[in-house]
Amino acid sequence: MTTQRLQLNWHNKDKALIPTKTGKYGYTWVDPSDPRYCETRTLIYDDYVQGTQTPKSDVFEYSERADLKPQDDNLLILGESGDVLEALTLVPELADKYVGKIKLIYIDPPFNTAQTFASYEDNLEHSIWLTMMRDRLIRMKKLLTEDGSIWVHLDDVEIHRMRLLLDEIFSPACFVATIAWEKAQGARNDTDISSSQDLILVYKKSPSSDFKKIRNLIPRSVAQTSRYQNPDGDPRGPWRQGDNGTAKSGSKEYRFPIELPSGRKVVPPPGSFWRFSESSFHLAKKEGRIWFGAKGDSLPVIKRYLNEVQEGVVPRTWWPASEVGSNQEAKRDHLRRLFPDVEPFSTPKPERLLERVIHIGSNPGDIILDVFAGSGTTAAVAQKMGRRWVTCELLESTFNTFTRPRLEKVVQDQDPGGITRTKGERTDATEDGLPAGVTPEDAAKFTNVLNKLIADDPVLKKSAEMKALKAASKTKRTKEIVNWRGGGGFQIARLSPVCFHYDPELDRVMLTPEATGETLIESVAANLGFTLLHPDDDYIFDARRGNSLLNVIEGVATIDVVDSLVSHVQPGETIVLAATAVMDGVRQHLRKAVKGSRVVALPDDVFNYSKDGDQ
Repeated sequence: MTTQRLQLNWHNKDKALIPTKTGKYGYTWVDPSDPRYCETRTLIYDDYVQGTQTPKSDVFEYSERADLKPQDDNLLILGESGDVLEALTLVPELADKYVGKIKLIYIDPPFNTAQTFASYEDNLEHSIWLTMMRDRLIRMKKLLTEDGSIWVHLDDVEIHRMRLLLDEIFSPACFVATIAWEKAQGARNDTDISSSQDLILVYKKSPSSDFKKIRNLIPRSVAQTSRYQNPDGDPRGPWRQGDNGTAKSGSKEYRFPIELPSGRKVVPPPGSFWRFSESSFHLAKKEGRIWFGAKGDSLPVIKRYLNEVQEGVVPRTWWPASEVGSNQEAKRDHLRRLFPDVEPFSTPKPERLLERVIHIGSNPGDIILDVFAGSGTTAAVAQKMGRRWVTCELLESTFNTFTRPRLEKVVQDQDPGGITRTKGERTDATEDGLPAGVTPEDAAKFTNVLNKLIADDPVLKKSAEMKALKAASKTKRTKEIVNWRGGGGFQIARLSPVCFHYDPELDRVMLTPEATGETLIESVAANLGFTLLHPDDDYIFDARRGNSLLNVIEGVATIDVVDSLVSHVQPGETIVLAATAVMDGVRQHLRKAVKGSRVVALPDDVFNYSKDGDQ
């Protein structure tokens, strides 16, 4: 039986979109063959920002991440995400570098909440929003490695439609999980039901890939590690309770008597059973893996050693703000400190959130992509984690106010917030260890509450009972750890000017005033699928695709021009001559002189051009 894939339908699904305004979210419908949609724009490289790594100091402690090599092969682009993705996938120089090479994509696109923000209006008609996202997701899929993944961050407005859209583009078999992130810990009073979470849809590139083998485990926290203790000085190191105590179900084989070191014999209470078999118990006892309590008179516990468990924790779908931060943390504790004179985004994402995403789905040296940069959180975190990154931002005001300045601060080690440093964690500081099941965080909260309860009772404060309780719940905080010391760098680029203008009334494509010189050459090469040649490699031809050589003429293509080009080709090579005007007889002359060659009239023939040689 053939599996039928459920598809989402919407108004004008078979149409394409082009921007109506430069640098803003606004689109209009066109036919997919419309040259305004089909034109591939390349990148213009404006600047390169180089950072400096700060040397280590005896004042701080450093994590392993602080020793990672800072990445310098990064790309920050000013431009519309659809045009940027088209450039990354179709411009040969960029496609060679990025298609099938990006390990993780995280996007935080417009939520379409009908709200007006300081930077833009988040209010696209649903069908426009869906087409915009579909066209971008198709290109993003091409960029992913076969073992890559995409993480799409939204709220309740479009999440259900996005799920169907991702199923359609990637396949339902590529769905991994829906992450719920606690974005706010307080409640709002201006709504029916206060929303406390955003959702992140996680999809892998290939249905055949095993995400369990791809993803990384979440590192254990100090608090989680502290649950493993060694009260009996076991040479195998810290341990915690494994199989212990009794269960409500089992068989009679799990009701055998056990003699404790104290001499007391015990059996499970009526209606209950040991959690381990008799053979498992005796084997564990022989190996010294049984704990009977400090006095040898407690129910047996089979030890589970820290060095025998996996090195991390399997990611869960609930990410509380206490673990990965909140909107408030990102806004108040980070962006406002970075940019004290500028009002930050309404809902910025905390670096700890992106840290977890990037850690789970990638490794140092991998490429991370985000085509809705905003304040630049994804790129900033990727840089601090030793990843390479590509990101773009549509709004020039956001780009110049937040994105670029923030990333400059990151590579120059002028950003101490976010994940740059790890705050010390609570650890056990008692003499005999915290009771089983009590974490250092629990103990710290207990001590805090206890101090409040006895604050007005000086006698109780000094009592032996209070001192004993505080000693039994004593904790300490570890030193702050530096994770990032600056360094690396990034290229700054923008989309090249539009070179081809389509007039629907005349049904004609025309060259824009910007379509001249190197801009025209680069545009023609990109739109015809040719890789630019460096002037030092070849001064005659502008670009190459396989055995085909491209020459762009801002003028008339004549027979003399053809003859000159023919004299520079080698056997087996062909010529594509692109010119703004073509003299009669030139096409035939070129085809006769070099079989398989042809003339492309600019701009008329560009969008009818076929790589297979047909027009």
